[in-house]
Amino acid sequence: MAQNLLGTELAVCSRAPLTGFYRDGCCNTGGDDAGVHVVCAEVTAEFLAFSKAEGNDLSTPRPEFGFDGLKPGDRWCLCASRWQDAYEAGVAPPVILAATHARAAEWCDVAALERLALDPPQVDPSLFDDGDDGDGDDPLRDLLGPPDDPA
Repeated sequence: MAQNLLGTELAVCSRAPLTGFYRDGCCNTGGDDAGVHVVCAEVTAEFLAFSKAEGNDLSTPRPEFGFDGLKPGDRWCLCASRWQDAYEAGVAPPVILAATHARAAEWCDVAALERLALDPPQVDPSLFDDGDDGDGDDPLRDLLGPPDDPA
């Protein structure tokens, strides 16, 4: 099975509209996918306008291809290079890391993908707990300091 950027099994990006280079709902890729459609994004109006201006109109229906056109909020497997271009232009749409293929890391700034993730990686809370034994053996707590007091 394909892996996502989180190192787990690639999740479905969208079945309505049906996305993916192979139209299987997932951002799978292979040697025949020249565009490398591996970034699962929730498209925005700004991104759709950018993509159209760059020569890839994703919003206009193309019934001859069974394509209804995308609208803001739809999830779609984007070409990795187009997502990166949009990021550099300040119009990258948010992404779903669990549904973004691990190969996106070859073309995209992973830190940028994580910043714009709708499903950001979860930090293991045990990393911040040294067992309260006072021995200061928790390097993350030593680096970041104690948690803020909510009071």
